[in-house]
Amino acid sequence: MSHFTTIKTQIKDIHALRAACQELKLGLLQDAEARGYYGASQRGEFIIQLKGPYDIALHRQPDGSYGLTTDWWDGHVENEVGKDFGKLLQLYGVHKATIEARKKGLSVQRRQQSNGSIKLILMGA
Repeated sequence: MSHFTTIKTQIKDIHALRAACQELKLGLLQDAEARGYYGASQRGEFIIQLKGPYDIALHRQPDGSYGLTTDWWDGHVENEVGKDFGKLLQLYGVHKATIEARKKGLSVQRRQQSNGSIKLILMGA
């Protein structure tokens, strides 16, 4: 029985996702198999290789964004990327905003907040 669940997201920039994965010390593989419960696997255009027994598969959605598919069983994935991919999506957003700001010639300062959020300060040249 498969435990894989897909969540549609707004991930559209693989470079920003790769930077988020690097910050979390996770691998991002292209065209690979994600591990799941009891040897189940899920092929994906990209795979976020987690340290635990399961991985995250990315599948392109009709709107061009990527859906994230994983096996949530026993909290392994949540421990690494947060509830509902929260840590991963937060860092993806930080890296995407930073990339876009720099394209416009802005400098970016990043500040970790005591509540776990990340504040970005954008400054013109």
